[in-house]
Amino acid sequence: MIHATLWLDREGSVVGFEISGHAGYAPRGRDIVCAAVSALAQATVLGLEEFLSRKPAVEMRKGRLRCQLAPDLSPRDRERAGAILGTLRLGLQAIKESYSPYIKIEIRRWNGCGE
Repeated sequence: MIHATLWLDREGSVVGFEISGHAGYAPRGRDIVCAAVSALAQATVLGLEEFLSRKPAVEMRKGRLRCQLAPDLSPRDRERAGAILGTLRLGLQAIKESYSPYIKIEIRRWNGCGE
């Protein structure tokens, strides 16, 4: 199962995410759920890196992608990040609607360390 965690700040804005695991919908290399989530997550990181003045902290390992916004973004960057991360959230929810046994989405409040 894919585990997606979205971290929210005090205002309810997404400030980071972590996605890990394998969906198990089909064998590796043919799993459309994994492919969809992976493409969505990687596009999110690319968008954040391209459109924000401060790049997010990104950690990528086999089967895991973690991304965290810089804490002191400008209002303009926060707005841009909100649109990009909001799109991630909508995309993950849409995938979950069609493939709920294969993906779990958890929403957590950000406590400063991502745990």
